[in-house]
Amino acid sequence: MAAGSSRVRWRRALRAASPYLLALPAALLVAVFLYGVVTGVAQGFGIMPALGMTVPTLRFYGQALTRPDLSASVAYSAYLAAVSSAIALVGGIVLSAALSRMRAGRGLRLLALQIPIMSMHALVALAVMFVFSGAGLGPRALHALGLVSGPTDVGSVVGAPSGWGIILVYAWKEIPYVAFCTVTIMANISDSLGEAAATCGASRVQAFLHVTLPLCMGAALRAFIVVFVFALGSYEIPFLLGPTAPKALPVLAYNEFRDPDLVNRCYAMALNGLATLLSAIAAGCYFALLSRDRAREEGRHA
Repeated sequence: MAAGSSRVRWRRALRAASPYLLALPAALLVAVFLYGVVTGVAQGFGIMPALGMTVPTLRFYGQALTRPDLSASVAYSAYLAAVSSAIALVGGIVLSAALSRMRAGRGLRLLALQIPIMSMHALVALAVMFVFSGAGLGPRALHALGLVSGPTDVGSVVGAPSGWGIILVYAWKEIPYVAFCTVTIMANISDSLGEAAATCGASRVQAFLHVTLPLCMGAALRAFIVVFVFALGSYEIPFLLGPTAPKALPVLAYNEFRDPDLVNRCYAMALNGLATLLSAIAAGCYFALLSRDRAREEGRHA
């Protein structure tokens, strides 16, 4: 009897502890993430106990703010994020409208969107380089067709000051993401609304712009802010395809972080802090839109 009761208590204890055990891997990942964030913020303020630096200072932020190429770097990062996000917003809405009219099931539509979303940015960047670089497949094909005198006459995607290669890589993944966020809402909008607009004399395009689009614009704008923040803080694509000057702000921070002088990491973290501040402002806009939509939803049900 004693052995049986001990097994029952053990099973009960295991059952009670199982949720915490299952959450332990996620908790460890969160702990590692928080450790990195706290360490990075502390280094931005000049705190590196391993080097004997324990007194907070704003010296590295002052150096970052007075850097001659900082304004050009911030402007270039904002340009890449704004243009790619605007293309993603428009393209995602158009793609969502096309998918919502398909007769295929919801699962098939979402699967078509998830394939480009799941592809790594670095792999897409390599594919763009193979096709659109100075000696890539695209310029060679144009040369073989006699449209250009040589493959190098076509502007290369690598190092282009316009950043069109970077924007192309972002658009490949961000357009499906915006569509993924809006296609379900758009597909579930009642057809009677469009029919009512048509009865009042609206064309199909007018019904979409004035009836369908406003109903899913909240989700589209939130997706726009998400992809904007991502493009603003991403470094690998501007690092691979970006020009020598100006460099994107995350690329500046990455280059400073690779400096052999460990003290220079404080400078790199100060640059990261500026990028984080810009991202935090965009995140504040996201939560403001979310709060507005929730307030409107509660007002409808009140």
